[in-house]
Amino acid sequence: MPVIEVQNLRKTYGDHVAVDDVSFSVEEGEIFGVLGPNGAGKTTIVECVEGLRRYDGGTVSVMGLDPHRDKEQLRQRIGIQLQESELPPRLKVWEALQMYSTFYSDPADWRSLITDWGLEKKRDSRFGQLSGGQKQRLSIALALVGNPRIAVFDELTTALDPRARRETWELIEKVRAQGVTVLLVTHFMEEAERLCDRIAVIKEGRLAALDTPAGLISAADAEQRLRFVPSAPLDDSLLTALPEVTSVTRAGSRVTVTGTNNLVYAVVAVLARHAIVPDELRLEQPTLEDAFVKLTGTAPVGN
Repeated sequence: MPVIEVQNLRKTYGDHVAVDDVSFSVEEGEIFGVLGPNGAGKTTIVECVEGLRRYDGGTVSVMGLDPHRDKEQLRQRIGIQLQESELPPRLKVWEALQMYSTFYSDPADWRSLITDWGLEKKRDSRFGQLSGGQKQRLSIALALVGNPRIAVFDELTTALDPRARRETWELIEKVRAQGVTVLLVTHFMEEAERLCDRIAVIKEGRLAALDTPAGLISAADAEQRLRFVPSAPLDDSLLTALPEVTSVTRAGSRVTVTGTNNLVYAVVAVLARHAIVPDELRLEQPTLEDAFVKLTGTAPVGN
């Protein structure tokens, strides 16, 4: 049974339609991604799921609860990390976790969370003294202090450097390994491709696609790129005549062939027939970023 069901969700602000007829479900144990350009409506959708924002049409069910009618019950079962959440700069790590634990009827042991999320050395540090990565560890611990069945992370790694971002990815995988379903809002392609079981791509408030990362890449029919240095003079027409090839370009001695389907086999076969060896051969497969651009017409931000 899905733990989250969204049907025909609609949210407007005056004359502006922020979310229009969006439907999806999230299965228990998934890391489910909500991906889209800035301003696409990702955060609005998730805030409707969390019960932080009222929607104007459609239905939302979270573990069988209505986010507005059953707000207090839902608050006990869902852990939330907000997109822009700040704590008082003088609040200590242990104080924050202890305080948050009092909000729940059956909280986790906040002392164990300090250990579990690598915050022992920062236990007595104030929030304003923490690095970006340490703040994210604390943010995750605070989202889990209520023993939730669902954790929501909204742009969790936006302000982090590449190393801290990858460390945070490992933490998110650890959250799922503990049996928590994760709803992840992001605009980082690598993050979504690595972490998510399925992804809802949002464009201008509407659902543009819903599939696994591999399924989105395949459906976008993005092109492959094959790069090599030919061992002998090569007439480009040998390659452009192939049905799998869409273009051939050169940069010095290096040849780049773009195409689809069995591009590698077709190119290597024709080179072999003409006794040409493709040195420094490298294949660049389509990525989630390629699929994203094709689906939204927008280049991703911050990758």
